[in-house]
Amino acid sequence: MIKNVGVVGAGLMGSEIALVFALAGKDVLLNDANEENLARAMKNLEGILHRGVGRGFYEADQIVPTLGRIHTTTKLQDYSDRDLVVEAVFEDEAVKAAVFAKLDEVVPENCIIASNTSSISITGLSSHVSAQRRSRFIGTHFFSPVSRMKLVEVIPAMDTARETVDATMEVCKESGKTPIEVKDVVGFAVNRLLHALVIESMRLVEEGVATPQDIDVACKLGLGHPIGPFQLLDLTQNSLSLQVQGILHDAYGERFQPRPILKQMVQAGYNGKKAGRGWYKYDKKS
Repeated sequence: MIKNVGVVGAGLMGSEIALVFALAGKDVLLNDANEENLARAMKNLEGILHRGVGRGFYEADQIVPTLGRIHTTTKLQDYSDRDLVVEAVFEDEAVKAAVFAKLDEVVPENCIIASNTSSISITGLSSHVSAQRRSRFIGTHFFSPVSRMKLVEVIPAMDTARETVDATMEVCKESGKTPIEVKDVVGFAVNRLLHALVIESMRLVEEGVATPQDIDVACKLGLGHPIGPFQLLDLTQNSLSLQVQGILHDAYGERFQPRPILKQMVQAGYNGKKAGRGWYKYDKKS
């Protein structure tokens, strides 16, 4: 049974992954490069819990014990007692490889190492740990915002043991998620579906068929989506979508060719909500 969890990377994804494990009663160790990032992440998590109480997602008496289960560190050496470590750093194989090499030296023999990559081959990433570790290496693709989105894609690598898959599926269920097992292909399942929709949505804008705002309304009211594609792009950052589409294009060809309008948006710095402007305009203070 997985009791002690580590999360590497205290950004938007990593911090909320830490939160859902803490809500499930796990002892969580959250890592980032410096104390400032960790303090910011903990403050953000406290805000998520307080807002969740106001919306009926959590109980007020959950806040203190949940935050108390999340400890922070700038040293991966502190992961020597973890049962599971989830990597959630920048979507770049070289950056991830350095994390995996260090974890491979530190974590116990039976520890599972998981990557939260959204598009990079899990088998390829597993090459950055020792051959003995590869049976306990797996992909766990959470969705943003992790505190609300139920789905986790669980992706075995070529050498991942069945017991590793089963243990990972179980700990996701314990954390209130619904895991699905997906074959290790570039983009897995959801990103291939999502970016096919996103690319066609951008074609509609380029052709003057409809505005981004009207396409968002159409997807919500006509297709039953909880959020439109352009709202989602602004929340997750346009630069990330461009990066993922580039990876998909390399793997699958023309059908995932990034649209010129997305390249223009990223080049102009219209990266989404955090930047104050994307497909919509935002108050940077919000």
